[in-house]
Amino acid sequence: MIVYFDNSATTVVSEKVKDIVLKAMIEDYGNPSSMHLAGVKAEDYIKDAKKKIASIMKVDEKEIYFTSGGTEGNNLAIIGSVMANKRNGNKIITSSIEHASVSNPMKYLEDEGFEVVYLPVDKNGVIDLEALKNEVDDDTILVSIMGVNNEVGAIQPMEEIGAIVKEKNPKTLYHIDAIQAFGKMEIKPKKCKADFVTVSGHKIHGPKGTGFIYIKNKTKVKPLILGGGQQMGMRSGTENVPGIAGLGEAAKEAYDNLNTNVEKMTALKDRLIDGLEKMEGVTVNSKKGNESAPHIVSASFLNVRSEVMLHALEDKGVYISAGSACSSNKPAISRTLRAMKIDDNLLESTVRFSFSANNTEEEVDYCLECINELLPVLKKYVRK
Repeated sequence: MIVYFDNSATTVVSEKVKDIVLKAMIEDYGNPSSMHLAGVKAEDYIKDAKKKIASIMKVDEKEIYFTSGGTEGNNLAIIGSVMANKRNGNKIITSSIEHASVSNPMKYLEDEGFEVVYLPVDKNGVIDLEALKNEVDDDTILVSIMGVNNEVGAIQPMEEIGAIVKEKNPKTLYHIDAIQAFGKMEIKPKKCKADFVTVSGHKIHGPKGTGFIYIKNKTKVKPLILGGGQQMGMRSGTENVPGIAGLGEAAKEAYDNLNTNVEKMTALKDRLIDGLEKMEGVTVNSKKGNESAPHIVSASFLNVRSEVMLHALEDKGVYISAGSACSSNKPAISRTLRAMKIDDNLLESTVRFSFSANNTEEEVDYCLECINELLPVLKKYVRK
């Protein structure tokens, strides 16, 4: 039995996504900047994808720009906005549990002389709103907070954050990294008072190397990729038409089936958590029900290193993650777990299970059986 529980790292493309990508690659392969019919047909895919995404988010189609994925989108939102608005101040606010595609641009900006404030989180990974209130001031250019944490599934109060930011300083820009949130919950930029929202295609059954960024109309942003002026000069380069077409279809499918998918994933999450909590020496770092994202479970196995558990389950046909996919090939202590003050003896023993609506109860039960079987054996090989 093969069980894929690493959907926060990437997802399989859906059948409809596969079909539209192939059609755009093989039949309608023109350059969308070309003026002939083949170019017009290619451009129609981009317009259609924009229309689908804008409809989901209740924004103007002109506020959607396509990127190569979450990392590019986050870099554009953070570096592009700060560089374009640096006359407004020198301070940037983020959280202590951000993905590397946010935390590393923050380090870059620190090196450039900007002040970056890292907000603390509670034991569940939720940011301290009082700390946010205290930090936003007249010198604050940008606040960047992820909607859902990629390691433990903590949901941030996106609307409350936006309200605080704009009340304290209406000129401060607000960026939501929605890479783990989009397709799992409603994301309405205007309701959240967000100026930027970034999304990645391959987290929602779309193609890898695709993504989009919502940029509120009239927001000043310095483009990071310069060239032929595509996408109104915001992101030059010939558009990835097949990828964009697939991304638009994936977004539509995710929201056409949102309630059903969320209900199913939440049930799978709760089933796994219930099983894990019955096991000795297992600590679950994610919350049940709607208190955390429907698709992520973080669990720590006392005296069993994360990579040992990962490979032991892999031998049983169960695929999980030892943390964020972008850093799992470079073993390091998770900044998220440290910020949540997880016990030191569990920091190197934490893994992530993540679901899609394609997963089943039978797969969860099989996974639990494997862990129950493996734990007594793996604990015998504790490093002294």
